[in-house]
Amino acid sequence: MVDVLNVTDLDLECTFEKDLVDALREVVDGSNWQCIGHADEYLDKHCSVLYAINEDPTERNDNIAIFSVGTKGTLYAIDTVCPHEGGPLELGDIEDLDGSPVLYCPWHHYDFNLKTGKSSTGLEQQTHELRIVDNKLYINADVKLSRSPRSLSSETEQTPEVFPLNMKVNSQPSKVHQFCNDSLCEWAVKILNTADPDEKINLTYQVANRWETGDINHVGQCSPPDQPCRIENLKVVSAGKTKRLGKAGSLGSRISLIHSLANIEQWAIDLSWDIIARFSGTTQNNGQALPKDFFSDFVKVAKDEAKHYKMLSSRLKTLGSQFGDLPVHNGLWESAQETSHSLLSRLAIVHMVHEARGLDVHPKTYRRFLNSGDQETAELLEVLYKDEITHVAAGIKWFSFLCESTVPPLDKIPVFHELVRKHFRGYLKPPFDTAGRKQAGMTEAWYLPLVKQS
Repeated sequence: MVDVLNVTDLDLECTFEKDLVDALREVVDGSNWQCIGHADEYLDKHCSVLYAINEDPTERNDNIAIFSVGTKGTLYAIDTVCPHEGGPLELGDIEDLDGSPVLYCPWHHYDFNLKTGKSSTGLEQQTHELRIVDNKLYINADVKLSRSPRSLSSETEQTPEVFPLNMKVNSQPSKVHQFCNDSLCEWAVKILNTADPDEKINLTYQVANRWETGDINHVGQCSPPDQPCRIENLKVVSAGKTKRLGKAGSLGSRISLIHSLANIEQWAIDLSWDIIARFSGTTQNNGQALPKDFFSDFVKVAKDEAKHYKMLSSRLKTLGSQFGDLPVHNGLWESAQETSHSLLSRLAIVHMVHEARGLDVHPKTYRRFLNSGDQETAELLEVLYKDEITHVAAGIKWFSFLCESTVPPLDKIPVFHELVRKHFRGYLKPPFDTAGRKQAGMTEAWYLPLVKQS
């Protein structure tokens, strides 16, 4: 852990110049000030990360990034976890915007002013005051900080699932447990292994329609691939290397935003089929298998996401572009990998946290397209928004079902809080689309306790 400022035994007036004494006293008076080393160590690096150390293991570790900006090396401190969907802000790029340094999240390019923490999206990130005294850097933060991450053993140690659900999930790739050429899971795996997005859409429509009419009536069991296939010419880059999304003011900015949304929708299709295939063999501790309605609900979600991708792809072509013209990233799939062991965790993180965050950012995105005169895209986004409310509702429905049908029953909201703290990177941060969340059945009791208390 870093050294903590301690000058109680020093004769300040005799040891330091008066202005230095005043500065030190001001720092000491604040109980949250910590010395984090020599200022030169931070000024010489573009970004340094301080690691939060919490004595309570249930508390979230919000690490802090310190950026050195400009030729003169001005230092700024900001929490590393993006309030949108948990992207790693320490990997983001910084640009000068109207004289202020603006940090862009590498996942979805949400912008955050390093001075204020405010974003044009309406979100806000926590920033921290820094002081340099006698060439030492001090930070005002309400968590204990370390220059080094936790030990390897504590970082890699996996805590067993504490909830009494007997998840019989085989994670070995491509092994068929109950082979049926025309089972729902067999088709789900085929769709996940389909690289061409248009073919993926067509197969999703066909399989969904056949399931809905009863032409496919067997769920089956198949293990999905570790990651869905993508076309060869689609440039998948590391977080932070995709094009700036902008504010939808120019044609290029609108295309970038729509392309980013199309990428998210393609992942959403795969996430729907993955939850069907990966957890098809799940049984609860009462011995019951998942009801058929579970699979029907997520077939519908997959069909909706396919519709969304098709609409966005078509809109790109109308604007003179097409999906694949811009680089994409697979950051969203990381949540699928993080929760591949637990159906409760998957529902909580992917279908309740991420889907609900999509509701939260809709009003701002919708207004951006309206303000740019793009009524057609704005109306398209309204279609997506209304469907996404039902997707959040599906997540809540089945999360609640699993908790309530467990013997003995689980208290669903505290369980949700525990899983989010365990598997989601960072706190949930406002603004929240309270109306949309409420319509989906997500009251404030679900998410407000997950907001960092000031």
